[in-house]
Amino acid sequence: MLSDIEIAQAAKIKPIKEIAESIGIDEKYLELYGNYKAKIELEILQDLKNKPNGKYIDVTAITPTPLGEGKTVTTIGLSQALNRIGKKTITAIRQPSLGPVFGIKGGAAGGGYSQVIPMEDFNLHLTGDIHAVGMAHNLLAAFIDTHLMKGNDLNINPFSITWNRVVDISDRVLRHIIVGLGGEANGLPRETGFDITVASEVMAILALTTSLKDLRERLGKIVIGSTHDGKPVTAEDLKCAGAMTVLMKDAIKPNILQTLEHGACFVHAGPFANIAHGNSSIVADQIAIKLGEYVVTESGFGADMGAEKFMNIKCRYSGLKPDAAVIVCTVRALKMHGGGFTFIPGQPVDKEAMDRPNVEAVVKGCENLEKMIENMKLFGLPVVIAINNFEKDTKDEIEAIRERAKAAGAEDAVVSQVWLKGGEGGAELAEAVVKAAEKPSSFDFLYPLEWPIKDKIEIIAKKIYGAEGVDYLPLAEKKIELYTKQGFDKLPICMAKTHLSLSHDPNLKNRPRGYKIPIRDIRASAGAGFLYPLLGEMRTMPGLPKVPAGNRVDIDKNGKIVGLF
Repeated sequence: MLSDIEIAQAAKIKPIKEIAESIGIDEKYLELYGNYKAKIELEILQDLKNKPNGKYIDVTAITPTPLGEGKTVTTIGLSQALNRIGKKTITAIRQPSLGPVFGIKGGAAGGGYSQVIPMEDFNLHLTGDIHAVGMAHNLLAAFIDTHLMKGNDLNINPFSITWNRVVDISDRVLRHIIVGLGGEANGLPRETGFDITVASEVMAILALTTSLKDLRERLGKIVIGSTHDGKPVTAEDLKCAGAMTVLMKDAIKPNILQTLEHGACFVHAGPFANIAHGNSSIVADQIAIKLGEYVVTESGFGADMGAEKFMNIKCRYSGLKPDAAVIVCTVRALKMHGGGFTFIPGQPVDKEAMDRPNVEAVVKGCENLEKMIENMKLFGLPVVIAINNFEKDTKDEIEAIRERAKAAGAEDAVVSQVWLKGGEGGAELAEAVVKAAEKPSSFDFLYPLEWPIKDKIEIIAKKIYGAEGVDYLPLAEKKIELYTKQGFDKLPICMAKTHLSLSHDPNLKNRPRGYKIPIRDIRASAGAGFLYPLLGEMRTMPGLPKVPAGNRVDIDKNGKIVGLF
């Protein structure tokens, strides 16, 4: 079979104006970036406000493995399949960071015959939104250090500053640095660091904002640290928020591309799913849900991570209610969770054990799937399981998943072959999703915002992760007291933890039991509108592997990009 990039480059691509017209977007609302991508003006929302909402589908997954479960492939393939069965469908997904593109993961435009095209543009810069985020973020960082150097009129405590600089490349040597060296003219020396751009609060704000006015207000609320007497210092205090908004005025507009089967795909924002909420933008969904009969969006990592945050944070700010959840799983991932084989980062996987039929391990690993079904049903959603199919899967293994999923309350569990066959390979999945989405919805949040910080943390830990309780380290206790005093206790909670386990410990696979969640610190993203407790050590700047994906990326003699996937 052809590689992902070969499939994408061989595909027939339509002018983006035709794609926009097919879903009812007038050309006056398009800001073209060449022939095959465009931004959508937010003024369209005014024209669409009286139209009914389409069905809203969130695609999530079991606890992922480093092998990749095909969540984006399934999201795109399901959208293609829904269009094939006559449902006008729009896909809404995140824009990938250049860090993973050139690092471990590679591109994020889907794969096989379920991709977004042009996939090179999708994975490389697109329309510059991530760069705008980085510029706005670093402008604030420069304002902070200049303010400290020029008299510190706001009485900022330099040791309280939480605002690092950002760059959209995985560069581990920048995690911890000292700035201001070289004498008085170069500022005051202090310890700081770099995060990857998609971990910036500015990116989280872009994903959660609902208008240019709202964007300006949220950027002004960013807290960069405290005064010496414990009062929060904001971007508004530093008189930087207005200039940051100017840098973001075009980035707020969603991007439109197309799938291999010429369905519309909105690509907008890309917040980290570990630190932030891991979902594409609210404004993209608000436009899509008025234009399409179905909107298929995707949450980062498993149903304990991006999907929980989709429900409790994104839907809370957007006012949109999902109609169904799709949980992606694979035989081989459940086999790993069930102890059929191990995956050690940096070492080759035992392919023989991975491919060997092992119904017992799959059944054991279904405990993880069952917990994810339980999580989505906590929000009142019907659930459909997509079994992303691989060549070595056996009928017995697939049937075991179907039986366990249905017994756990899933509406259906369907084999998906969208990687191999595109929309045709997802027809049965599409029918199952339509049937589930037509059921009456009883969606609700897991907690009210009025609850104390600890109560909100503990219901997530116990109900979503399955922990017995929570242990608060002294720094976390201090932060809870501080944020309650500062008035941030009514914000939703965005847990920052590993995606490789339901727990805080990446080594605890499947469905861990009998453990407590340690909260070592809590930080405020006041502009984005959430508090994020830190569960274990969380890195906001990845590093490149010994053999990065970027090794394979090049330009051939004809000027065509090769090696991107």
